[in-house]
Amino acid sequence: MEEEKVILVNEQDEQIGLMGKMEAHEKALLHRAFSVFVFNDKHELMLQQRAFSKYHSPGLWTNTCCSHQREGESNIEAGKRRLFEEMGFVTELEETTSFIYKAPFENGLTEHEYDHIMLGYFNDAPEINTDEVEAWKWMPLEAVKNDINLNPDTYTEWFKIIFEKFYKHINITKP
Repeated sequence: MEEEKVILVNEQDEQIGLMGKMEAHEKALLHRAFSVFVFNDKHELMLQQRAFSKYHSPGLWTNTCCSHQREGESNIEAGKRRLFEEMGFVTELEETTSFIYKAPFENGLTEHEYDHIMLGYFNDAPEINTDEVEAWKWMPLEAVKNDINLNPDTYTEWFKIIFEKFYKHINITKP
């Protein structure tokens, strides 16, 4: 199977090329990505614990799902595709903001992403793909924020950045 490619972008999110996902992470090149945050009617966020087999950040808690867009795929299309692949459901998504971050990992890989944040709503239990997701849970945003402060090593880097810098974009009080 051919390695999945990521979309290399400049700081204006304009596509400048394609590269294999691992090579882009080895070279720390800026590429397009997305993070989906799904809430229920109680205003709780669905978190996922990344599978222990993931090549970086295994076993860490993070937003509902995240991944990389494919060439020719819109942010919303990519978010819906990956939400179904990881969590087993699809819902309407809305883009809220985007940002660039860079996070090196102990295994020598670096996430350097132009990350698009999307929100959605869902009230049922997901049907997780155990190749991608170890576990899931609903949590109120304030509880997540407090737990990140108490246990930062149990969360992914991008998730902590979003909570620190973009909380207002995900702190939604009505579905």
